[in-house]
Parts: sequence; C-alpha cells; structure tokens
Amino acid sequence: MHSTTLDAVIPETCVTAAVAAPSIHNTQPWRFRLDAESATFQVRAAPERGLRHTDPAGRALHLSVGTCLLNLRVAIAHCGWSPVSRLLPTPEDPGLLAIVRLAGSAARPTGHRADLYEAIWRRHSSRLPFSGRPLAPYLRSELGEAARVEGARLWFPDPVETARLLRLTAEAERRNRLDTDRAAESNRWVHHDLQPTPDVGLPQAVLGPQDAREHLPLRDFTAQRHTERLLARPFEAAPVLAVLITEHDRRADWLRAGQALQHVWLLATAHGLRASLLHQAQEWPDLRRSLSPTPGRTGHAQMLIRLGYGPEGAASPRRAPGKVLDEALPSR
Repeated sequence: MHSTTLDAVIPETCVTAAVAAPSIHNTQPWRFRLDAESATFQVRAAPERGLRHTDPAGRALHLSVGTCLLNLRVAIAHCGWSPVSRLLPTPEDPGLLAIVRLAGSAARPTGHRADLYEAIWRRHSSRLPFSGRPLAPYLRSELGEAARVEGARLWFPDPVETARLLRLTAEAERRNRLDTDRAAESNRWVHHDLQPTPDVGLPQAVLGPQDAREHLPLRDFTAQRHTERLLARPFEAAPVLAVLITEHDRRADWLRAGQALQHVWLLATAHGLRASLLHQAQEWPDLRRSLSPTPGRTGHAQMLIRLGYGPEGAASPRRAPGKVLDEALPSR
C-alpha cells in the first residue's frame, strides 16, 4: 500500500481510525492538522472538551489524546508508512501534544501486531457482566509487553490487592455522586433521548447496569443519587484488574500511558477479550496515590482496566474526520 507520495485517501483513513479511540466520557478532546508537503500530522488538545471538575489538571485529557495517537500510528503503518512520533515537541505551544511523520516504508518495525488495525473497529467499552473465566498466563504476559513497548508497565494485582483497589474505586464513586459539580458535569455528557443524536458523549445503550452484589463499582454516569433505582445485574465475583503504571507523572508520561492503554486494549480485543475502565479513583489525588502497588514509592498508577470474557459493548458515536481536522482533507 506504500507509495512515494501521500495518497489523498490516507489522511481520512488515519484520522477516522484515530477518532475511534476511547476518551473520558467520550469527550474526544483532540484535533489534527496535516502538513501534506512534509507528510506530518499534528495532534493537538481540544481544551474546550476538557472536564473542569473531574479532570482539572488535564491528566485524563492527555491519556485520551494518547489513545488516539496510538490509533493514528497503527493506521499509518496499515497504510504502508512508518510512523515516527514526538511527544510535546514545542514547549512554547503546550496545546501541540504530538507530531507524527509518515516516514518511508512500514517495513521498519513498529512494535505493533498487524491485526491491531482491524481491532480498532471492534474495540468498545463493555460495561456488562463478564463470565469470570481467568486470563491465561501467556495473555497477561503479552498484554504486559504491549504496555512496556509504549513506556509503561501493567500490574495484575492478586485477589487481596484487587479487593483494595475496588474499595478505593467505590469510595471515589461515592464522592463523585456527592459532589454536585462533578455529578452535573458527568451527566451533561449522557444522551437523554436527544434528537438528533450528538456525535460525542454517551448514549444510554453504552452505560450498562450496576453490579447487583455492589462488589464492582462501575461508574454511574447519570449521577443518580438513588442507586437502588438503577438497573442492576450480578457481575463476575472475581474481577480481573490490570493497573497501568508509569515511572513518572509528567504530561509526556500521561501521553505514553494513553498509548499503552490503547495498545493493551487493542491487543486484548484481538484475543477476544472485553474491557472497561475504572477511572474514578484517579480523579481524587489522595485515592490515586493509594492505587500503586507500593504507594508513594513504585511508579504512578494511570488507569485501572477491567478485563474478561463477555458480551461486546455498544458503540459510542464519533466525530467525522472533517470536524477534527483543522485543514480540509485533500481532494480525491
């Protein structure tokens, strides 16, 4: 698929894949700019899509942009080019989070499996009950390697640590429900039978039920005060969690964590696994510090990932490439 010039179809293909990435509350806080002459994408933040109360430091925004950056790299390789990326390339322009140059043939190693591109279109959050079937050791190893090549590591906690992490998440979920500003901010991104359906945010179909056993604290995006009114079903009794960790906690580390998260998620999808995210405890500094295996000493937890076998989640809407690309796509 490689050619010596940038084919007109490539930008649309790559941006379509990039915007299929997950983002907090499906805010899609990214924009792209293409310099066709140098075959370079700029990946920029869309701060107007940030969550002022839930994510005041912009950590989740950077993770979200990191996930779309991984998709963009995978799509560029699929189109026959080798993606060469730099994070935060211009200190005087903090909104420019990365640049990705399409450099030569994709025969150069990228660290990605060839089937990740197809997984982009099948990856959806599944906030539904899983079967409880354990993950094979080789799968845990492969997922850990996917995180490692992006500059992060993946920790699979034992049952005792898993219970502790779920307690922290439950406490964060309780605080979120009691915080009026955060609750209202979350609820604004839920579609309440709006017509026409927005191209961002969360339709009711993707929200999923709550755990009838009250063991797995999934987020109540609608921020209802009376949890007994929410649809509930029994979830797996022994959830499989993976904690994504970076050595440092700077903006570049947040972007690396987002790429690692998406690499892990696409690989999990290729293996037939489902996933959903438990982000609540990340949103409270004191709880986030307690998420690491050795609080205060061993890296910085960036995300809790719930993994398992179960039904595929419903798709969330995505913005069209023309709405997120600052310059018009080349004509075909």
